[in-house]
Amino acid sequence: MNNAKQQQLVLAVRVLLGLLLGAWGWRHWGLPGALLMGWTGLFGWTLLVLPVFVLLRRLPRPEGQPQATLTQCLRAAALEWWAYEKVFSWQQPFGASRCPDVCDGRHKGRRGVLLLHGFRCNRGLWHHWVRRLNAQGVPHVALSLEPPFASIDDYAEQIESAIRRLEQATGLPPVVVAHSMGGLALRAWRRAVHAAPERLHQVFTLGTPHAGTVMAQLSGAPNAKQMRARSAWLQALAESESAAWWRRFTCVYSCCDQVVCPSVLALLPEAQTLAVPASGHLQLVYEPMVMDAVMRHLLAD
Repeated sequence: MNNAKQQQLVLAVRVLLGLLLGAWGWRHWGLPGALLMGWTGLFGWTLLVLPVFVLLRRLPRPEGQPQATLTQCLRAAALEWWAYEKVFSWQQPFGASRCPDVCDGRHKGRRGVLLLHGFRCNRGLWHHWVRRLNAQGVPHVALSLEPPFASIDDYAEQIESAIRRLEQATGLPPVVVAHSMGGLALRAWRRAVHAAPERLHQVFTLGTPHAGTVMAQLSGAPNAKQMRARSAWLQALAESESAAWWRRFTCVYSCCDQVVCPSVLALLPEAQTLAVPASGHLQLVYEPMVMDAVMRHLLAD
């Protein structure tokens, strides 16, 4: 079962749970009970995540970064809820194939962009990026890394094929924008094909757990195990890399990221950094300042 089908199934379970709890609430408390219990069935996960955002204020942060305020953490929680619902209730379950890649011979001499999603996601994540890239005439390829719960190393061939498409269409090394696990998949690609750093022009990683994350303990999937903090896989990956490769990266992070926390885990040695205040993990994809930074880089090229 591919990623989109899995997400449709999860959404159906959430809706069914909301209906069942709503019916139970109606039976015991009438309309107020139905609304309360129905909301709990659909969105109850929010109540579990909210304390995590508040606790982020006490975690270590990159040097020079101020502690996130309570207001910033609550703002991040609200924006993350909305981002999650957009992505996992609509864009990815039903829109993974809606926006086709734009990459052909008409784009010779115009640098392209490869978009790589993270854990449990697919190419539907990038709808708003695709709209802006299309408006600017930028060639692009967005992958759905399949199967969704494989080893990160298994995605190398798909990434190599996409990079070759962009190279052949444009004649130039592409820019890569990678969210979360997508940044690790790109690093694993370089190791697998022994690619020179010059094959990519620039890499922007958005909340990528370059040094792992404790949240990966919540899943037993092969790719989640590889993302656990201090995993042998991550250590071997770092040992295979060079400072010249890391200097191709801009690591985008937020001290309000509830998945890659503490935020220092999202950084690479020698890489540039871009701090985004008051943004949760998924919301990093939607932050205007992140997209603006990538577009400035492309248009100034």
